[in-house]
Amino acid sequence: MGLQEKLRREARTLADKKEAKATPESKAARAAEGRGTYKAQQAAATGTSEKKRRVGTKMVPLPSDYIVPERDAYLTPALECRHLGIDFGGLHAVENFNLTVGKTEIAGLIGPNGAGKTTVFNLLTKVYQPTRGTILLDGMDTAHMSTDKVCQLGIARTFQNIRLFPSLTVEENVMIGLHNQVRCGMWSGIFRAPRYWLAEREFHRKSLELLDVFGMADQADAVAGSLPYGAQRRLEIVRALATDPKVLLLDEPAAGMNPSETSDLMDNIIKIRDQFQIAVLLIEHDMDLVMGICEGIVVLNFGKVIAKGTPDQVQANPQVIEAYLGVQDEEA
Repeated sequence: MGLQEKLRREARTLADKKEAKATPESKAARAAEGRGTYKAQQAAATGTSEKKRRVGTKMVPLPSDYIVPERDAYLTPALECRHLGIDFGGLHAVENFNLTVGKTEIAGLIGPNGAGKTTVFNLLTKVYQPTRGTILLDGMDTAHMSTDKVCQLGIARTFQNIRLFPSLTVEENVMIGLHNQVRCGMWSGIFRAPRYWLAEREFHRKSLELLDVFGMADQADAVAGSLPYGAQRRLEIVRALATDPKVLLLDEPAAGMNPSETSDLMDNIIKIRDQFQIAVLLIEHDMDLVMGICEGIVVLNFGKVIAKGTPDQVQANPQVIEAYLGVQDEEA
């Protein structure tokens, strides 16, 4: 046995004897001292990196200054937009857009022509992907989702210009809206398997039920392009409802309608909210319609929110008046 090995053994023996004589109190003290030293070493090693993380994190306020109907106060909002924005080159088309729509709220998005309202709808339905910000649909983040995915998740829309299939029947247009509820596979459809016919009967039943809500069941076999303008507008809304949405987006639904048709439209929107228990967000220039049925209103101008609140609050807002009417010349 070498000299170094003898010295190591003697050192271990002395240490064992010392440990055997040590009291429990002294052992605990040494352990605490060891833990303290370890923590100090860890803090010294990670302090620099933690400091960098804290300095590099940008904190922004949440859009908490929103209102929803009292009946929706304790429910997850149907739709939330937080600091939403999109750029086209160097143009900020929409900037820092915040919006909250209650679970069963009828809300309005208004503003002058070119304010960015339809761009917001395109962001919500993923026709455009946002440059920044967050969209929550029933509490779920829709980041990087496709248009068909957010449709399945529960968002549907109509357009400024009617986009029906004019050569198809009224019922066939509604059945197209049921596409995201198809439960039979490709081969069942090709070979007309029993599952295919079951799905067809179910779609026929659902289509007639939806058409009946709007008094259009007797027009199920009519060609969609032959309907009067107001009926085509209703059909487009029925087709959107066929996707079973949680939020229905209506882009200028009263455009081109006469006063009687607009009045019927207002009744139908309220009926949709009450019967289907969904949220409705509409863009509209007819202020009688907006102020008559909307519970909360957001005003957009040059891509930015300039006002939000109840109809009475929005109508009395000086910025809204200026955006719509312009600044009057005092000298005049």
